[in-house]
Amino acid sequence: MVFAKTSSLKIRIIIYISITASSFFSFFNLQVVNGIEIYSMKIDSKVTSRFARNVITSRAVNRGNVHKEVFFDVELPKTAFITNFSMTIDGVTYPGNIKEKEAAKQEYEKAVSKGQTAGLVKASGRKTEKFTVSVNIAAASKVTFELTYEELLKRQFGKYEMFIKVKPKQLVKDFEIDVSIFEPQGITELEAEGTFITNDLQNVIKKTFSDKKGHISFKPTLDQQRTCANCSQSLLDGDFTVKYDVKRTTPDNLQIVNGYFVHFFAPTNLPQLPKNIIFVIDISGSMSGREIEQTREALLKILDDIRDDDFLNFILFGSDVHTWKEKLIRATPENLDEARKFVRGIDTEGMTNLYGGIMKGIEMLNAAHEENVVPKRSASIIIMLTDGQPNVGISDTQDIRAHVKKATEGKYPLYNLGFGYGVDYGFLEKMALENKGLARRIYPDSDSALQLQGFYDEVSNPMLMDVELHYPENEIAGLTKNSFKHFYDGSEIVVAGRFANDALSFTTQQDAEQTAKAFQEQEYIFGDYIERLWAYLTIEQLLEKRTAATGEEKENLTAEVLDLSLKYKFVTPLTSMVVTKPEDYDNQAGIADKMTEGIDIFSFALSKKPNVPLMYPKRKALFDGDPHFIISVPQKEDAICFNINEKPGDVLSLINDPVTGITVNGELIGDKRANSDTKTQNTYFGKLGIANKHLNLKVTVTSEKITIQNGNEKTAFTWLDSVTLQQEGLTLIINREKNLVLSMGGGASFVIVLHQVWKKHPLQQDFLGLYTLKSHKLSEQTHGLLGQFFHPIDFTILEIHPGSDPKKPDATMIIKNKELTVTRGWQKDYRKDPKHGVDIPCWFVHNNGAGLIDGVHTDYIVSSLF
Repeated sequence: MVFAKTSSLKIRIIIYISITASSFFSFFNLQVVNGIEIYSMKIDSKVTSRFARNVITSRAVNRGNVHKEVFFDVELPKTAFITNFSMTIDGVTYPGNIKEKEAAKQEYEKAVSKGQTAGLVKASGRKTEKFTVSVNIAAASKVTFELTYEELLKRQFGKYEMFIKVKPKQLVKDFEIDVSIFEPQGITELEAEGTFITNDLQNVIKKTFSDKKGHISFKPTLDQQRTCANCSQSLLDGDFTVKYDVKRTTPDNLQIVNGYFVHFFAPTNLPQLPKNIIFVIDISGSMSGREIEQTREALLKILDDIRDDDFLNFILFGSDVHTWKEKLIRATPENLDEARKFVRGIDTEGMTNLYGGIMKGIEMLNAAHEENVVPKRSASIIIMLTDGQPNVGISDTQDIRAHVKKATEGKYPLYNLGFGYGVDYGFLEKMALENKGLARRIYPDSDSALQLQGFYDEVSNPMLMDVELHYPENEIAGLTKNSFKHFYDGSEIVVAGRFANDALSFTTQQDAEQTAKAFQEQEYIFGDYIERLWAYLTIEQLLEKRTAATGEEKENLTAEVLDLSLKYKFVTPLTSMVVTKPEDYDNQAGIADKMTEGIDIFSFALSKKPNVPLMYPKRKALFDGDPHFIISVPQKEDAICFNINEKPGDVLSLINDPVTGITVNGELIGDKRANSDTKTQNTYFGKLGIANKHLNLKVTVTSEKITIQNGNEKTAFTWLDSVTLQQEGLTLIINREKNLVLSMGGGASFVIVLHQVWKKHPLQQDFLGLYTLKSHKLSEQTHGLLGQFFHPIDFTILEIHPGSDPKKPDATMIIKNKELTVTRGWQKDYRKDPKHGVDIPCWFVHNNGAGLIDGVHTDYIVSSLF
């Protein structure tokens, strides 16, 4: 018999696990534009015992008289695994094959090397990953895309949630979301809602549930999809959410099918435990501005939720470590008022002594327990927030992990929040997993404070700790994780396994067999779903263990994950799916990868018509090289580029923000040719001037040195130096002969890359590249050749047609109510390969960006760097 061994001591935190099923369709057209019509989209979801199998089908037809390229884009939950993909073209189906990642890559590259059209796109968002494939379809031909993915829905705040992103971007004749749920325990509640649902659409959602079955249907007509009468734009743009819960007559539920079992454990009505919580907050200079404001805002709201029997403290780390109180104190109304006053006064200073901050928190919790400051029956946790990398005290991340693991001894879960993109998220994740916690990325958007508060809600209500679920040792094999540090209010513990030698000795065997028989009669059961649920959970947990593993242990875990992934046909970080179309059908090779945690949004596609977006820098705008400008347009998942053709010695206004006082100007240098004709001579940025007039700070950067002028004081460094400088209003880091990172007064940060060429190169000279970080810190009044693109920009690409260069098609771009002729071109991005750069595609705007930039390019010529 299964039994649970629990302890209601020590931890009182709730894990808020948002496992969502998310789908997103994105096509270039709002109606039949460019000859392509998407006439059918269907999301068919079957949920059985919390395990969801989702099939997304999209059908398109080429109404034009020439072949066209059509795209299939889907956003999937990070926790989901793709299990199948196929394309059906003119009645012939081309299935996907899941292979080991390197083997899949070789097959993909082989297809590309033969000149076959091929598509590969992968991108990372907050909760989702993107799968995209494209195919050329002949005139009057049809194509059907079908993608299947599976995931285990986890319970949060007492409900299971399925989240579907709806964004067809055009009216669709046959659009449908169909969700069928079967729960053997019975369904107690079922609801569905959409952010785009109007009063007229409310009645289109059909919801029924009775006993064990639930059903949701959403099938709007063409007229119901319109934003207004006779409009061609679609109202369907937002989130569609399904939530439900199950009946619980006992704390646990066991289900057995075909020799595999799943055990759900979720006791109710448990007494809450008091918690001891330490907030370890990064206050280094890079947190200045909006980041620290949002942190203060979130902490103030969190203080409103802390109970009278809780204990708390704050630890701040910059270059030094500061504490609010010497020890943990009880959250009395008086102490909470004092805590709020302290939080309102938190400000930034110094560098990043992460090691000192986290170790101080552990020492404080150890002392609180040893001195009986906190109740014995209480839960202790540490929540750390940082936006940077350790650079004061112990800065080696492996050393920090070793010290932290030794200090906690498994007693306290550590939750690491990585703010923004500059953090070493892999380090934070490994350290959290090694200390029975988890890591989460906090995205630097307007809702960052809500993200912080939301995470706290996830880990603020532990009900049990040290939970172990025991099973007969000689009869169970392949058991998933059965020991848990905490059980959180409103969540659920799930354990799966299989019976050794088909043994079924549970006292519930008869009931289980009857249940299994009943399952086979249900129309929405998909195959051996309990076995697939076991495989899913096993792979997920092995991947988590693999994150922090090293050496032989990591090799063994890798082999085990790969074996299961291939056996059950899951696209995981170790496998890929390849779709190959035979040569006599205009070859197509595509690949789908399972992403790991990443910060760059990027995608790849190789095709005979290079009009597929390849790479989108995470920064909004950059320049690098013969002064070309690359503007990322994330909502279009594409990029625009243009060149400025001016003569050496001219200074261009790149960024000008009158509110923060920050300006960036760049002076052009030419190549070594004597001819100064801008039509033939390449030009580069040879000198940059970055200033903050409010702070009376000026930084001049050339290919030889970096000069800082603070009032009347001047300091100079060379690129050979390795420097980290932090003073009032300025942070400057020189990474020897590679790049420098510069931040002024809490405004935007910049990365300047030095490109050194062979000194005897007949033409090229050393030059500089500029990339913006945290551009959201600049005001809405920011302008300049780069600055104007820190604001939202939209465009539409119409009929793509051959250009003067057969490898670079032309198209019509609609932008700012203007029609521009643009060319699909390639530019160099030097961020990851400063020496050679990486070719990325973009829509090239001719004539010095005419029609794209405000005014004309000569408007941006200024008299000097400052």
